[in-house]
Amino acid sequence: MGVMSDGKAIENPGSKFTQVLDASAKLPGVRINRAAYLRAALKRYCPEEQIDRAIAASPAAAGVPLEVITEIANTSIAFETSKVAGISALAGLPGGFAMIGTVPADLLQYFGHVLRTAQKLAYIYSWPDLFADDDEELDEATEGILTLFVGVMFGVQLAQSGLSKVSAMIAAQVLKELPKQALTKGTVYPVVKKVASYLGVSMTKQLFAGGVAKFVPVVGAVLSGGLTLATFLPMSKRLQKHLASLELTKPGHRDEADDFIYAEVSEDEIELSKP
Repeated sequence: MGVMSDGKAIENPGSKFTQVLDASAKLPGVRINRAAYLRAALKRYCPEEQIDRAIAASPAAAGVPLEVITEIANTSIAFETSKVAGISALAGLPGGFAMIGTVPADLLQYFGHVLRTAQKLAYIYSWPDLFADDDEELDEATEGILTLFVGVMFGVQLAQSGLSKVSAMIAAQVLKELPKQALTKGTVYPVVKKVASYLGVSMTKQLFAGGVAKFVPVVGAVLSGGLTLATFLPMSKRLQKHLASLELTKPGHRDEADDFIYAEVSEDEIELSKP
């Protein structure tokens, strides 16, 4: 936060985005339990022993075929997209605004679905747990990685570069957690700040120029009637494509599929985590 010549504080645009991100992450049902999600998502495809390895290490390290990972990712995207189509304010949020006086509750819930999708895709594409603990407040490293995920979904090219760097660090060191130092003080931190600032500026200009629909470009829809599928689906697919291209997804894969049972799996059957 800077200070103008008359002494008034200037809010960093990145902090506005971070406020929305943090508030959305606190909404009920937004945080996904990695172990529970992977176990439920993989149970129709993989033997129990392999699922255990996927949870302990990663789906890639456990040798889960890419076609299975793709199928599960597509199912998760379809599920979240269908929920976004009928979005409405969550119970317990005051009126049409919530947590941040000028941010409509629908925007927070929209970002809640963005974060749910990002977590599901991250976990099936072999990322470690994004939330360090059950604390309500996000730590700085988690804020950073979620900012990069959201940035990729919104087409910020710099976010793709940052996410690729973090992925390479995790793959090279076989980490089971996020590289916190890189995200909070090291090489990736400046990228995170720039991405947050870009999203914050865009959100501030468009949100107050004409409402949420300009920040989240909805085609012919009114928030009170539900968001269309026109933007959420390609946003999710953009993140899926980028995650699938990263080195983190590749280790441990094999071509043979003798140990796997292929079947359709419905997202409604997946036991989603509690916040």
